[in-house]
Amino acid sequence: MTEIKTSEKELSTVYSPAQVEEKWYPIWEKAGAYKPTKNESDCFTLMIPPPNVTGILHMGHVLNISIQDVLVRRARMLGKSTLWLPGMDHASIATEAKVTKMLKEEGINKREIGREKFLNHAWEWKEKYGGIIFQQLKQLGASCDWDREKFTLDADYSKAVLEVFVQLYNDGLIYRGERIINWDPQGQTALSEEEVNHKDTMGHLWHFRYPLSDGSGHLVVATTRPETMLGDTGVAVNPKD
Repeated sequence: MTEIKTSEKELSTVYSPAQVEEKWYPIWEKAGAYKPTKNESDCFTLMIPPPNVTGILHMGHVLNISIQDVLVRRARMLGKSTLWLPGMDHASIATEAKVTKMLKEEGINKREIGREKFLNHAWEWKEKYGGIIFQQLKQLGASCDWDREKFTLDADYSKAVLEVFVQLYNDGLIYRGERIINWDPQGQTALSEEEVNHKDTMGHLWHFRYPLSDGSGHLVVATTRPETMLGDTGVAVNPKD
């Protein structure tokens, strides 16, 4: 009678996606399944809109990544040389706020430690949360070419940005000068219009009386922003008023 050999490992009665994914993802990655082929005549390239390195991914990222993954895998199935490029955004002001808050909780004032030490803390933050983000992407099954990870402050990217700004300046398309800006008194930095929420509020109307040089009377000017009036050196009046 033939003896039937049985495996010591029994099939689980419940399918565990996490265990299966944990096993097969590294195998596919090692086999180069996520790398573009040498078919240069028919290519499909997609770069992940880089998530901010301010923390971990949320459900909005999951939806976005899932849609991209469908497009990328479809392109591969059609035989196209497909590249899905992973990356992260340094998200300057937002990340600075996160790092500043973290340091404050540790009893550290960013202005007391200086620029260089603060940047060291910022890079440590990037290494920590950047690693978490990429691990989350892998757990989602994102079929990226992980040998081509990019960060918006990589040396080659920073050089390209500087070159473009210099070119735009030389072409007269951008300028640098003294202009009215949106100033953040807490962050001590300028903000773009995209980062500012305008809010209408009920204000108080202040009246300033400017004496006329000939002593014949006064000129009354009303404003809701009295702090700006203290720097006035003159008043312009329309002669038709």
